[in-house]
Amino acid sequence: MNPQTASPAAIRRPLSLDDPKLYLAIAGMVLGNLLLPMAVHRIPDAGRVLLPLFFFTLVAGWRFGVKAGLLTGILSPLASHFLTGLPPAPAYLLLMGQSALLGALAGAAGARRPRPTLAQVMAVVLVHQALVALPLMAEAGARAAWLGFELRLPGVLLQILGGCALLRLLAPRPDAG
Repeated sequence: MNPQTASPAAIRRPLSLDDPKLYLAIAGMVLGNLLLPMAVHRIPDAGRVLLPLFFFTLVAGWRFGVKAGLLTGILSPLASHFLTGLPPAPAYLLLMGQSALLGALAGAAGARRPRPTLAQVMAVVLVHQALVALPLMAEAGARAAWLGFELRLPGVLLQILGGCALLRLLAPRPDAG
Protein backbone atom coordinates (compact mmCIF):
# COMPACT_ATOMS: atom_id res chain seq x y z
CA MET A 1 0.00 0.00 0.00
CA ASN A 2 1.29 3.43 -0.94
CA PRO A 3 1.83 5.46 2.26
CA GLN A 4 0.61 8.58 0.45
CA THR A 5 -2.81 7.00 -0.05
CA ALA A 6 -2.93 5.04 3.19
CA SER A 7 -5.81 5.74 5.51
CA PRO A 8 -4.96 7.41 8.84
CA ALA A 9 -5.84 4.18 10.65
CA ALA A 10 -3.26 2.35 8.54
CA ILE A 11 -0.62 4.96 9.36
CA ARG A 12 -1.16 5.05 13.15
CA ARG A 13 -2.01 2.04 15.21
CA PRO A 14 -2.73 2.51 18.91
CA LEU A 15 -0.35 0.70 21.20
CA SER A 16 -1.73 -2.49 22.74
CA LEU A 17 -1.73 -3.30 26.45
CA ASP A 18 0.95 -5.96 25.96
CA ASP A 19 3.32 -3.57 24.18
CA PRO A 20 6.07 -2.20 26.46
CA LYS A 21 6.12 0.95 24.30
CA LEU A 22 2.67 1.80 25.66
CA TYR A 23 4.00 1.92 29.21
CA LEU A 24 7.06 3.94 28.17
CA ALA A 25 4.79 6.42 26.41
CA ILE A 26 2.50 6.64 29.46
CA ALA A 27 5.48 7.09 31.80
CA GLY A 28 6.77 9.93 29.63
CA MET A 29 3.38 11.61 29.48
CA VAL A 30 2.80 11.24 33.24
CA LEU A 31 6.26 12.72 33.83
CA GLY A 32 5.30 15.65 31.61
CA ASN A 33 2.08 16.00 33.60
CA LEU A 34 4.17 16.15 36.78
CA LEU A 35 6.84 18.58 35.58
CA LEU A 36 4.57 21.08 33.80
CA PRO A 37 2.34 21.63 36.86
CA MET A 38 5.44 21.99 39.07
CA ALA A 39 6.62 24.81 36.83
CA VAL A 40 3.18 26.41 36.56
CA HIS A 41 2.46 26.25 40.30
CA ARG A 42 5.36 28.61 40.96
CA ILE A 43 2.81 31.27 39.98
CA PRO A 44 -0.01 31.53 42.56
CA ASP A 45 -3.32 30.05 41.33
CA ALA A 46 -1.87 29.44 37.86
CA GLY A 47 -2.83 25.76 37.99
CA ARG A 48 -6.55 26.58 37.96
CA VAL A 49 -6.04 28.92 35.01
CA LEU A 50 -3.49 27.07 32.85
CA LEU A 51 -4.73 23.48 33.43
CA PRO A 52 -1.23 21.96 33.25
CA LEU A 53 -2.35 18.52 34.44
CA PHE A 54 -4.35 18.00 31.24
CA PHE A 55 -1.74 18.94 28.64
CA PHE A 56 0.13 15.67 28.22
CA THR A 57 -3.05 13.65 28.68
CA LEU A 58 -4.34 15.24 25.47
CA VAL A 59 -1.08 14.37 23.74
CA ALA A 60 -1.02 10.80 25.11
CA GLY A 61 -4.53 10.03 23.94
CA TRP A 62 -4.15 11.57 20.50
CA ARG A 63 -0.72 10.19 19.73
CA PHE A 64 -0.75 6.80 21.45
CA GLY A 65 -4.44 5.87 21.60
CA VAL A 66 -7.40 5.71 23.96
CA LYS A 67 -5.69 3.29 26.37
CA ALA A 68 -2.70 5.60 26.75
CA GLY A 69 -4.99 8.61 27.19
CA LEU A 70 -7.08 6.89 29.84
CA LEU A 71 -4.10 5.55 31.76
CA THR A 72 -2.25 8.87 31.58
CA GLY A 73 -5.42 10.65 32.67
CA ILE A 74 -5.84 8.37 35.68
CA LEU A 75 -2.20 8.07 36.72
CA SER A 76 -1.18 11.73 36.36
CA PRO A 77 -3.44 13.24 39.07
CA LEU A 78 -2.81 10.23 41.28
CA ALA A 79 0.99 10.48 40.97
CA SER A 80 0.90 14.25 41.35
CA HIS A 81 -1.22 14.02 44.48
CA PHE A 82 1.00 11.43 46.14
CA LEU A 83 4.29 13.11 45.13
CA THR A 84 3.43 16.79 45.55
CA GLY A 85 0.13 17.00 47.43
CA LEU A 86 -1.47 18.67 44.40
CA PRO A 87 -4.21 18.42 43.47
CA PRO A 88 -5.55 18.32 47.03
CA ALA A 89 -7.40 15.22 48.22
CA PRO A 90 -10.95 16.49 47.62
CA ALA A 91 -10.13 17.45 44.03
CA TYR A 92 -7.86 14.73 42.68
CA LEU A 93 -10.61 12.19 42.06
CA LEU A 94 -12.60 14.77 40.10
CA LEU A 95 -9.50 15.79 38.14
CA MET A 96 -8.70 12.13 37.51
CA GLY A 97 -12.12 11.65 35.90
CA GLN A 98 -11.83 14.86 33.89
CA SER A 99 -8.33 13.98 32.75
CA ALA A 100 -9.31 10.43 31.76
CA LEU A 101 -12.24 11.86 29.79
CA LEU A 102 -9.89 14.15 27.86
CA GLY A 103 -7.54 11.22 27.19
CA ALA A 104 -10.39 9.12 25.83
CA LEU A 105 -11.75 11.94 23.64
CA ALA A 106 -8.28 12.67 22.29
CA GLY A 107 -7.65 8.98 21.65
CA ALA A 108 -10.88 8.64 19.68
CA ALA A 109 -10.04 11.73 17.62
CA GLY A 110 -6.44 10.65 17.06
CA ALA A 111 -7.57 7.28 15.71
CA ARG A 112 -9.26 9.17 12.89
CA ARG A 113 -6.63 11.81 12.28
CA PRO A 114 -3.07 11.16 13.54
CA ARG A 115 -1.82 14.53 12.24
CA PRO A 116 -4.39 16.93 13.65
CA THR A 117 -5.50 20.30 12.44
CA LEU A 118 -5.95 23.17 14.83
CA ALA A 119 -9.73 22.92 14.37
CA GLN A 120 -9.73 19.23 15.32
CA VAL A 121 -7.75 19.78 18.51
CA MET A 122 -9.97 22.77 19.30
CA ALA A 123 -13.08 20.62 18.86
CA VAL A 124 -11.78 17.93 21.24
CA VAL A 125 -10.72 20.44 23.90
CA LEU A 126 -13.99 22.38 23.68
CA VAL A 127 -16.12 19.22 23.84
CA HIS A 128 -14.11 18.21 26.90
CA GLN A 129 -14.67 21.62 28.49
CA ALA A 130 -18.41 21.44 27.76
CA LEU A 131 -18.69 17.99 29.33
CA VAL A 132 -16.68 19.11 32.36
CA ALA A 133 -18.97 22.15 32.73
CA LEU A 134 -22.21 20.12 32.74
CA PRO A 135 -22.14 19.14 36.45
CA LEU A 136 -21.31 22.72 37.46
CA MET A 137 -24.08 24.01 35.22
CA ALA A 138 -26.57 21.58 36.78
CA GLU A 139 -25.50 22.52 40.30
CA ALA A 140 -24.82 26.25 40.10
CA GLY A 141 -26.28 27.41 36.77
CA ALA A 142 -25.02 28.46 33.37
CA ARG A 143 -23.46 31.69 34.62
CA ALA A 144 -21.20 29.85 37.08
CA ALA A 145 -20.18 27.37 34.37
CA TRP A 146 -19.38 30.24 31.98
CA LEU A 147 -17.32 32.05 34.63
CA GLY A 148 -15.40 28.81 35.23
CA PHE A 149 -14.71 28.53 31.52
CA GLU A 150 -13.52 32.14 31.40
CA LEU A 151 -11.11 31.38 34.24
CA ARG A 152 -9.76 28.33 32.38
CA LEU A 153 -9.59 30.03 28.96
CA PRO A 154 -5.79 30.55 29.01
CA GLY A 155 -5.33 26.84 29.77
CA VAL A 156 -7.81 25.91 27.05
CA LEU A 157 -5.80 27.99 24.57
CA LEU A 158 -2.57 26.38 25.81
CA GLN A 159 -4.06 22.93 25.21
CA ILE A 160 -5.32 23.87 21.74
CA LEU A 161 -2.27 25.74 20.43
CA GLY A 162 0.49 23.94 22.33
CA GLY A 163 -1.18 20.55 22.06
CA CYS A 164 -1.69 20.91 18.31
CA ALA A 165 1.91 22.02 17.81
CA LEU A 166 3.34 19.12 19.83
CA LEU A 167 0.99 16.59 18.23
CA ARG A 168 2.00 17.72 14.75
CA LEU A 169 5.66 17.30 15.72
CA LEU A 170 5.01 13.80 17.09
CA ALA A 171 2.64 12.68 14.33
CA PRO A 172 3.74 9.88 12.04
CA ARG A 173 4.59 11.08 8.56
CA PRO A 174 2.67 9.40 5.73
CA ASP A 175 5.83 9.39 3.61
CA ALA A 176 7.88 7.67 6.33
CA GLY A 177 6.91 4.28 4.89
